[in-house]
Parts: sequence; C-alpha cells; structure tokens
Amino acid sequence: MRKIILILAFVITHFTFVIENCVGQWVQMSSGMGTTNHVFSFAISGNNIFAGTYYGLWLTTNNGQTWTQTALNFISVYSLAISGNNIFAGCGDIQGIYLSTNNGQTWTQTALNNTNVVSLTISGNNIFAGSENYPYGTGGVYLSTNNGQNWTQTALNNKYVLSLAISGNNIFAGTGYYYGIYISSNSGTNWTQTALNNKHVYSIAISGSNIFAGTWEYGVYLSTNNGQNWTQTALNNKNVHSLAIYGNNIFAGIYYDPNLNGVWLSTNNGTDWIEKNQGFDTVPAIYPLIIANDYIFAGTFGHSVWRRPLSDFVGIKNISTEIPSAFSLEQNYPNPFNSNTIIRFQIKDSRFVNLKVFDMLGKEVATLVNEYLKPGTYETTFEASTLTGGIYFYRLQTENFSATKKLILLK
Repeated sequence: MRKIILILAFVITHFTFVIENCVGQWVQMSSGMGTTNHVFSFAISGNNIFAGTYYGLWLTTNNGQTWTQTALNFISVYSLAISGNNIFAGCGDIQGIYLSTNNGQTWTQTALNNTNVVSLTISGNNIFAGSENYPYGTGGVYLSTNNGQNWTQTALNNKYVLSLAISGNNIFAGTGYYYGIYISSNSGTNWTQTALNNKHVYSIAISGSNIFAGTWEYGVYLSTNNGQNWTQTALNNKNVHSLAIYGNNIFAGIYYDPNLNGVWLSTNNGTDWIEKNQGFDTVPAIYPLIIANDYIFAGTFGHSVWRRPLSDFVGIKNISTEIPSAFSLEQNYPNPFNSNTIIRFQIKDSRFVNLKVFDMLGKEVATLVNEYLKPGTYETTFEASTLTGGIYFYRLQTENFSATKKLILLK
C-alpha cells in the first residue's frame, strides 16, 4: 500500500512538470518531399493522398509518413480533382490541366493548355476548371464533359476564379479582384453574382444548407440561402485561404496574416472560433486543408505538410450551458472499463482547458481536450483500444484549477 501511495505521489508531482511542457499535436509529415516545400492543393482517393506543390505532384499511401514524387515533377500544381481512376491537375506556367489514369505514373496534357488553372471541381461527368485571367481573355470557368478531351469556356469569363464548389445543381465560383461569388444552376450556361460581391473569395465549403466563404482580409462568411444573403462570422479581419468541414467542425486555414497564421476551428457555424496551432514550431501560412483517414492535413507555404488527428478536435460535447458554481472533474464511467470510457467535467468561467491521460510513469498517452471553453458541463470519450491494460491517470488543468483522477483499463 505504501508503495502505491509513493508511486501515486510521484506521478501527481510529475504531472505538474509534464503538463507545462507538453508538445502540441501538429506534426510535420514531409519525409521525401523535404521540409520547405510550398503545398498548394490536396486530393484523396482511397488510401492515396496527393499533394500539389511548387515542385510538382507528390503521393503518400501511408497518411503522410513518406511522400513520393509522381511523374508530374516539372511544374507547379495549384489544384487537384479526382473522379474514379482519373486525376486532374491544374497547373501554372500557362500549362492548364494534366490527366493521369494510373496514380500519377504518367500524365497527358488535356486540351485546356493555355491558362493557369487554380481551382477544380467535379460533378458526375462534368469537370469544372477555374482559371486565372492570364493571358487576357482565358480566365473564368471552363467545362469538360469528356474527361478533358474538350473544354468550353462558360459564360463566366474574364474573371480570376479562385475557388469552386458544388451543391446539388448549383455551382459556386469564388473570384478575385473583389467580384465575390457567382452561382450557376445550369452547368455554367448562365451565372448570377451573389450578394457577396465585393470580396476576394479564396475558398468555398458547403455543409447542407450552409455555404461558407473564406475571403481575403475579411475572414469567413456564411450563407444559408444559396448566396442571397451573407453574414460575416466571428472569424473576421483574417486572410482565409482554405476551408474544410467534418461534421459540425469547420476548419479555416489562415495565410499571410500580419497578426496570425495557422488553423482555426468553429463547432457552431462560425459563431465562435478557436485557434488550433499547438505543435507548430513557427505557425505557418496555411494553403490547403483536407480531412482524410481520421486526420486533418495542412499544406503550408514553405513548411511542406503537417498532420493532426481528428480526435484532437471532435471528441468533446457540451452537455449543459448552465453555469456551474465551481470547476470540477468527475470520476470516469464505467470504471474499470474496456476500450471506452466517458469523462465529464465542469467549467465555471471561460478558460483554456487541458485534459490529458498519463500512464503510471507520467508519460502522456492521450490529449482529450486542449482548447478554450466557455462555462458549462462537458464530456468526452477516452478510447483506449491501443493501450495495454492497467492503471492510468487523467488530469484536468486550467489557469487556476487542477484535478487528477485514476482510471483502470481492463484487457
């Protein structure tokens, strides 16, 4: 008994040191492509993740642990889209679009070969390409219905089309030079400028009836009625280059911001945003974001690819907004447990909250919460299927509160 008490005292004392020196969760995953590449685009096909960079197109089959350069290695790849076995790469240097049908082993230049293609999206047999208005007259949205053999410039021409997204029959095109977002409901035959008509729109993401637009200088906007009206979210005065959605989680990638780059998260449609930059040595300018295989990947300007588990973001639930009278950490249930257990805690005022799990030696084994929370009662699930059975400790810490409890994993 005395031995157990001494071990427990050591662990709790050790926590104070460990918790203050924990490394965040973003990890650079750039083996093969180097650590200083510029990453402009992502696409996923099964276990294959493609990254378009300043130095061509790269492929990983193991979630970014290693990257291999494909045969498209002589040009910058600004945009990517995949349909079945077809990989379309929008390129710079007025090279248009290249097509591969064998995972990037060989590439063929399509008929769209006289412009810079910076955005791509696919709906059925329709491939839409957004291009820069250079050379003059080549910009706007192009359409191919036969895998790139032929392309037709749609009615949205002479515009710099930075982003494209599709929802049902509606195609949304985000443009530069303060022309905002256009919408077409007939495959580009006609386009209408939406109410967001005076912004550079670098990214568009759609979740159900919610349309999010990432803009230069003005942050993220939201429309719930197909662009008839737009509301600026709380992430304003930021240069938002990319957006990604996972369930109720909206991620925004910030770049070239004089105040802060990096990744931000909202879980309530933009009402609140939380900075999620733990782990970056220097917070980089973020270009593309993509969610794949239980990870979120961030492509950066000059810092290659970074990765973070989705479990860092999506495991916490606010089960009551009633303001508690005190901070508290409850005993997990069930306990003992096998694989999964629930941990509940209360926050009495807005604080940055850290909840982590440690083994008997004080080594961190899981980060369950690492973010700024409003007052309320929260619960999160600890999934321990990869751990060995035994005694573990979970610790809740804020600026002025700390509590530790024991849990027992049965295997």
